[in-house]
Amino acid sequence: MIRDVLDRVGDKWTLHVIFHLADGRKRFMELQRQIPAISQRMLTVTLRGLEEDGLVERTIYPVVPPRVDYELTPMGQTLLDTVRGLMAWTIEHLDDIESARAAYAARENSLKRLAGVD
Repeated sequence: MIRDVLDRVGDKWTLHVIFHLADGRKRFMELQRQIPAISQRMLTVTLRGLEEDGLVERTIYPVVPPRVDYELTPMGQTLLDTVRGLMAWTIEHLDDIESARAAYAARENSLKRLAGVD
């Protein structure tokens, strides 16, 4: 059970969605615009999973066209400090991580050349 929850929170899109719901209720298209790299399908899957886990609440309004809003539940709100901290850490260290990745790739390429591996 713990692994399931960590898998959900640690997946590719969950932290982005929680972060963007931090300032309140949003419509699906608002979220998709704020997270441009996410596909419609993955946003739907992510929101459904968060709703299933009790972190996000979906409200459907009986209007034409249908209107659906998403917002963090009180339990979802408890993740905000952690999510904000992770996002801030990532922003703070992004250049360092990119430099480390480039250095690693250069070392690996050098080793491959020395070993005669293409």
